[in-house]
Amino acid sequence: MKSIEELYKKALELKNKGISDKEISTELHLSVNTVTWLLSQEFLKGSKVEDVRVGWRSIGVYGNRIMYIAQIMADIIDEELSKDGGKRIDSILGITINGIPFATMASYLMEKELIVYRPHHSRQEGFFSSNFASVKGKNVVIIDDVASTGETLRRTITDIKNEGGIVLLVIVLASKLHSDEISGVRIRSIIRTNIIGNS
Repeated sequence: MKSIEELYKKALELKNKGISDKEISTELHLSVNTVTWLLSQEFLKGSKVEDVRVGWRSIGVYGNRIMYIAQIMADIIDEELSKDGGKRIDSILGITINGIPFATMASYLMEKELIVYRPHHSRQEGFFSSNFASVKGKNVVIIDDVASTGETLRRTITDIKNEGGIVLLVIVLASKLHSDEISGVRIRSIIRTNIIGNS
């Protein structure tokens, strides 16, 4: 794991390129609150923030490793939906940027449509890419890499519902959330992180 100083330097570098705190949080797999804390240099004053950084670069550098994780995700999707009487899935939705590789592989493995969603960081609604499947009238499973505060997932679920889709399940590589549900939808993670004490 990177040191606090290294994270600060990376966050500052991204900020100087005009990237928003939300986008920095996505890139560094940190909460927005942690990015704000880093950029304000509060860590130099000895203040603490509760967060867990999730780094999965060892997976992301090779397509076969992404495929192995997607196989686990597809297996969890089958397991969860069989509990609900085997609900039919039409599409797998990947949230940009890090959810797309997993969603692409899972849609291939499960022979389902692929939807690509991009949250917009300066306004409420995101975008569904017209180059991929549409949402309207579809039963959708959402895939992303890390759930930090759940804000992106909540917005994605809302946008899917507003477009006439139904969200059956959310699956992420790692979750920092303290709940198994988000906006009334079950969320499953391969890894769940918990802060159990202060260092």
